[in-house]
This record gives sequence, C-alpha cells and structure tokens, in this order.
Amino acid sequence: MNPIYVLPFLASLLFSLSLTPLIRRLARGKNLVARYREDRWHERPTPLLGGVGIFFSLIIVWPTASFILGYHIHTGFLLPFVLGSTAIFLLGLADDILEIKPQYKLVGQIIVASLVVALGFEVNWLASRTANLLLSIFWIVAITNAFNLLDNMDGLSAGIAFLAGIFLFWAYISLHLGGSNAIPVLLLLSAFLGSVLGFLVYNFHPASIFMGDAGSLLIGFILAGLTTKAAGWGIGSQANNLISVLAIPVLILFIPIIDTTFVSLMRKLLGRPIFLGGKDHSSHRMVAIGFTERTAVLALYGFAVLSGLLAMTIARMPTGMSIVLVAVFLLFTFFFWLYLAHVKVYDEKSVINSSNILKFTPLLITITYKKRLFEVLLDLVLISLAYWLSYLLRFEGSAYADNFAVFLKSLPIVVACQLFSFYLLGVYRGIWQYVGMRDVIAYFKAVTLGAVLAVLTNLALYRFLGFSRTVFVIYGLILLLLVTTSRFSYRLIGEAIPKNSPKGGQRALIYGAGAGGQLLSREIEQNKNLDLTLVGFIDDDIRKQDCQFLGHPVLGGKDRLDEIVDKYKISHLIVSFRKISRTDWDSLKKHCHALGIDLNRLNLSVE
Repeated sequence: MNPIYVLPFLASLLFSLSLTPLIRRLARGKNLVARYREDRWHERPTPLLGGVGIFFSLIIVWPTASFILGYHIHTGFLLPFVLGSTAIFLLGLADDILEIKPQYKLVGQIIVASLVVALGFEVNWLASRTANLLLSIFWIVAITNAFNLLDNMDGLSAGIAFLAGIFLFWAYISLHLGGSNAIPVLLLLSAFLGSVLGFLVYNFHPASIFMGDAGSLLIGFILAGLTTKAAGWGIGSQANNLISVLAIPVLILFIPIIDTTFVSLMRKLLGRPIFLGGKDHSSHRMVAIGFTERTAVLALYGFAVLSGLLAMTIARMPTGMSIVLVAVFLLFTFFFWLYLAHVKVYDEKSVINSSNILKFTPLLITITYKKRLFEVLLDLVLISLAYWLSYLLRFEGSAYADNFAVFLKSLPIVVACQLFSFYLLGVYRGIWQYVGMRDVIAYFKAVTLGAVLAVLTNLALYRFLGFSRTVFVIYGLILLLLVTTSRFSYRLIGEAIPKNSPKGGQRALIYGAGAGGQLLSREIEQNKNLDLTLVGFIDDDIRKQDCQFLGHPVLGGKDRLDEIVDKYKISHLIVSFRKISRTDWDSLKKHCHALGIDLNRLNLSVE
C-alpha cells in the first residue's frame, strides 16, 4: 500500500480523537443529549453530535492532505459528492437539534442523492442507463438510512462503517477500481477511516457520546456514494458478471443491508412503523438470547469481516466457485437471522391472530407461520445448489461446460423426484427445534430415494446418455449435508450462543449430569419465569467431574457441595434423577438446610 494514504488517516484520527471530547462537552452544555425512551436502547442521557467531529475531521484533513501531497488538482470530480455529503450532514444535524419528521428527512435525502447521481455518481451494474440512474438513487438513499437504523447500540454503526471502509479501500487497491480517479478517492477514504475510528474510541461500549443522525447519515452516504464511483467491480472475464458486479458492494455493506431488511420486514409483519425507533434490531435480539451488549456488537463485526473477506475472495475466483461461496454464506446468515426472528421482543400478538391478518396475503402468512411452504422453497434451493455443485466438483474446466446442457435438462427431474421423496418419507412433518438422529435417518432415506428415482427417470427418458453416476453420489452426500444442517440450525445456533446469566436470577446447581439434567438445563435456560441462573452440575460419577455437560461445567461430586455452594454463591440445588432413597433424600435435605439453600427435585408426571 502506498504510504501517502497513511498521512490523511493518522491526521484525521488525531483530529477526531481531539475534537470529539470537546464536542461532547459542548453537547452536554447545550443539553443536546439522547434521553431515555421506551423505544430506545440506551438507559442514560448521552451527549449527541459525535457526527460533528467525524465531519470536521474529514472535511479539514482530506483537502489539506490532498494539497500537501499534490493531488488537489485531481479532486474536482469529488467536489459535488463532498457538497452532497455536507448537505446530508446538515440535514442530520438539523434532525438532532430540531427533530425533523422522517418523511421530510427522506425527501431531503432523495433530493441530495438525485443531484449527486446527476453529477456523475451512478452505478453501472445494469445494461440500461435509466435503470442505473434509478438504482443509484435508491442505493444511496437506502444505504444512508441503513446506517442510520444500524446506529442502535454502542459502537455498532461506527464500527461497521469502519470495517466497510477498510474493505472498500482494499477493493479500490486490489481490484484497480476507479481508474485515474482512484488516488483522490483513496485519500478521501483514508481520512474517512481515521475520522470514524477516532470517534469509535469514545462510542464503543460504554459509549460516552453518540454520533446522532448527523454522523450516521453522513457515514452511510459516503460509503454508498463511493461504491457508485468504483467502476468495474469484476476482474478480467468477470468484469461483466452480475455476481461479481453486484455481490461485492453488497457484501462489503452486508450488515447494514441485512439488518435494515430484517427490521423492516419484522416491523411490517407486526404492523409497526418502519422508521419508528425500537428494540427489535439484530443486536437487540442477540442480547435477548444471551449475548452481552459488547459481544453482540463484536459478533456483528465478525459477520462484517466475514462478508468483506468473501467479497474480496470471490472477485478473483471463477464464477462457479463464487456462486457456491456466496450461496453457503447466505444460507448460514439466513438461518441465523431466522433464529433471531423467533425472539420475542414486543408484547404484540402474532400477526396471524391479530386484526392485521387481512393486510397480508395468504401466501405470506403460510410462509411465515405455517412454515411448510417455506421448507419446500428452501429445499428447492438446496436441491438445485447440491446438484449444480456436484457437477462443478465432478467436471472441471471445459468438461464442465460440455456437460452443462445435461445438467440443465435433468435439473427439473431431480427437483421433482427429490421433493416427492421428501413428501413421501415425511421430511415435512418434523419440527426443526426438536430434530434428532431419527430425523437424520429419515433425511438419509429421503435423499437416497430421491437420487434413485432421479437416476431411473433419466434412464427412462434419456437412456442415461451423457450422465455420470458419480454426480449422483456426490449430489446425495451434499444434499444430505445441506438438509441436515438446515434442520439442525435452530439447535446448533442455540447451543453456540453464550449462556449469560439473566439479571437478578438466583444461582442454581443441578445434581445429576444425565438425561434429567438435560431436561432441567433446557427448562432453566428457556423459562425466564423460574428466575434461575444455571451455574453448573454436580455428579457422583468421577468420569463426568471436571468435564463440560451441555456447555456447563460439572464442578464435582456431592462430597464437594459445601465448597461449591460457598464459591459460586448457590441458592438452589435441583436433583435431576428419580432413583434416590428416602434416607439419602432426607440426608441431602438436611445438608442443604444447613447450607442455607433450597432443595428441589425434577418431577415429571402424566395426569
């Protein structure tokens, strides 16, 4: 990397680090603070106007650095964009001070975006110039608002903007984007990164200042605008490839895009205004299922890094492998956000039981709440992906192209046979939250039957000319993996998320790390009304001691109960097994009474 980009980065970083505390003091003095509201996440008054520090650090350092380095004569094409960014900043600042209504803000954003697009900042992703102009306006306005909506937790919007800026900077350098205009853009990006990072130091949890709309609209507008100026996302033969052209900028800005889409859809389903504040963003739902605020933000940082690396990877890969990587990543994120969608964050009744039911089509209700149609559509994607990937793995280079016609004519047959076998063997009768090994056996039988039916059908229709038996073997293995992973996604995510203690929960210990302990563990973690926090297990089986069971430690045996209770401040001991003599029970009860803890027992009954 050229060292000339280090100067504006360091200068804007130092400027932002110095300016932000002064602005924080000014905001407090003018009483410009974000106060607690029911529909907001923060609970204490926090100064606004952090975006002012970002703006001035950028607007002072960038032209100064360009002049010192001798590139100021080449920056003329960026002036309309910088003026547009200034207008967006002023619009956000006015909203921070005067609280402008969302529809008026949107009108202002569209006007500014339209003028910037008219002055040359437009995408060239499609063949139609008209479509590109309209798409450019939509893209800039959408990304601008996406970062505004993403500013819902300490350090989230600024951190994601910083990571997106890094990958956009990387894309400009490694993919040779922007042509002769690249250096001025990179100088602007360098100053942008330093300004945002300097603010992030004060905004990361626990935040001492918020950027406000002035900052969130500004950073979204800048990132959206600079992606439009990056002409030719592809390399070589991939330059006109829609995957290369469209997927890379979308992946760089993946988190604000998916969070905005997710929140908008969920609010629409619940009949809530999209632009109204709320505690229903991805980060809020992650906290609700066990993450701390800091780990939720870091987890979303991780998604942003993963999507950015994927963007840089697919730019230099063959089209086929790019599609596979993007598809796998999208499936992974889809299942995670599907899990988040089931987290209850409001007290509203389900849409299907409410008066809003008539607002939605029967198809949407079926997909969202009946889930069976959704499973069929998902399997349609998985079957097609597995079959296509099996051809990609079996044939390489020209051999793949020669066999592609066979793939196309047989794909509908494979889909039909596979879906029929899934229906026949009861794949669509299962409940994802409770899948087990018996379900995996059913999936194996259904996949095998579908593959055999597809082979027989192709044999009858085409005499199996030009087909490869190896393809169907690979297809069966890949599809079994995809179907099993999709059905186990709920359990896999549930087991992977951190088990944080609920506030105020009484600390509980389970006696018995077995089947009963498993039932108790899940009940304690899922039933918040119990007001219990599971600390771990004790078990008299020495082979289980000092091991992990269901993500919790087996702290020892009953003989160490006194030590464990004292060390971990236990208030409840729950016996998870039924076979315990009356004498042992009475002895244990007496022991717990002496330690000052409650003794309970798992009781299952059918009445």
